[in-house]
Amino acid sequence: VDPGFGIIALLLALACGAVLAAAGGEPPGRSPFQPSSGLPAVQFGAVRAASYRGPGNGDARPSRELPILLWWSASLFPHFPGDTERIDCARRSCLVTRARRVARHRRTAALIFYGTDFRAYEAPLPRLPHQTWALFHEESPMNNFLLAHAPGIGLFNYSATFRRESDFPLPLQWLPSAPYLRRAALPLGDKQLWRRRGYGPVLYLQSHCDVPSDRDRYVRELMKHIQVDSYGKCLNNRELPSERLRDTSTATTEDSEFMTFISRYKFHLAMENAICSDYMTEKLWRPMHLGAIPVYRGSPSVRDWMPNNVSIILIDDFGSPRELAEFLDFLDKNEEEYLKYLEYKKPGGITNQFLLESLEKREWGVNDMTLPNYLNGFECFVCDRENVRIDRERDHKKSRGKIPAPEPHIAQFTHMGCPMPAPGFGNIEDLPEGDSWKEMWLQDYWQSLDQGEALTSMIHHNESHQGRFWDYMHEIFLKRTRQH
Repeated sequence: VDPGFGIIALLLALACGAVLAAAGGEPPGRSPFQPSSGLPAVQFGAVRAASYRGPGNGDARPSRELPILLWWSASLFPHFPGDTERIDCARRSCLVTRARRVARHRRTAALIFYGTDFRAYEAPLPRLPHQTWALFHEESPMNNFLLAHAPGIGLFNYSATFRRESDFPLPLQWLPSAPYLRRAALPLGDKQLWRRRGYGPVLYLQSHCDVPSDRDRYVRELMKHIQVDSYGKCLNNRELPSERLRDTSTATTEDSEFMTFISRYKFHLAMENAICSDYMTEKLWRPMHLGAIPVYRGSPSVRDWMPNNVSIILIDDFGSPRELAEFLDFLDKNEEEYLKYLEYKKPGGITNQFLLESLEKREWGVNDMTLPNYLNGFECFVCDRENVRIDRERDHKKSRGKIPAPEPHIAQFTHMGCPMPAPGFGNIEDLPEGDSWKEMWLQDYWQSLDQGEALTSMIHHNESHQGRFWDYMHEIFLKRTRQH
């Protein structure tokens, strides 16, 4: 199952009263885009915003003087039940709101977008010279390939993505803690009993088919060489034992019955729906939690985050599905070799200091109400940096140019950049004409590049009419046609 579960769960938790985070870091500067027209005055009006209980600071300014952060993606606004709140972050304070009526106000310093909801043809135009854009996108790159390209990610000043290189990195968003990995695995004898009852050594559980990683194509070939029990809608060959477990919502949670069921398998095909560095989800961490060895394809940098050097099996280490099947069969028949992959569950078994330090240093928690969540954390990250930027711009104006203006901070390709989708098995040249995966995802990937370039061009031309987006797209299409 491929749920958009992280944000949903987080918003439910926020409704119960999460704690606001503090975030530090180096200040950025001006917006990368400087449209020529000025900003018309818009009256913000009287806003009743009770002080939000953040970490606190010495900022004595009243709310009416604070910079405003606008959550353009209003559904992610991490405050309940109101539309506007004051946040008191580690350094300074801000007013945050989801009320779009303030979009053109002179005090609205930043707009915060959720990547899954961001559409180039719906972007707020014209882009105002005194505002920065901030991107929050912890979900799959398949949700918006616009962000996988330099022109798309470069629209934003600040980024919070799954990539470690982003401004507010979220690579371990699905890993609550190191103890989560240390949970004892089901005894091997119980797994062997499961095998003797006719169940396969390998579990596949997916109901989101035809995704950019093309995982089903690989699994279909793997099934020719080893028994794979597939319970989801994709490549289904076995039914879950109860109607309750067949409910998709059960599979998106750590339901005890569901977890017990999948923990009986020796191997779990853990294949992300899209391939990008540091994009690792519950498909990886959940089987590690349960002691069902992940057979993984996803983040090319996944080794950096593993508890030790022998904890997962990487599909791309094998030349073919047949070779992988032979290795899994070997481990299935050799207990001593199999158990080496569970050594990390023993005391002292997590030897990767980078993983442990990353968990300790991150400024937010997962399913932990004693720690701030990443939405509030990113909010404060933007707030603190916007206050610094505004102060430096004010000093620049007062000095009549003697003090240099702050340099613009712009999100880089490495903050999200993801490779072109590739077939799950075989070469793209070998795919037949009319292949649905090829027609869907390759077109989406490259069209997203055009959309990023079109919106960038509109901003540089100070366009204010969103309807002209398709004119710019057409111009880019004609340009590419002439080049080829």
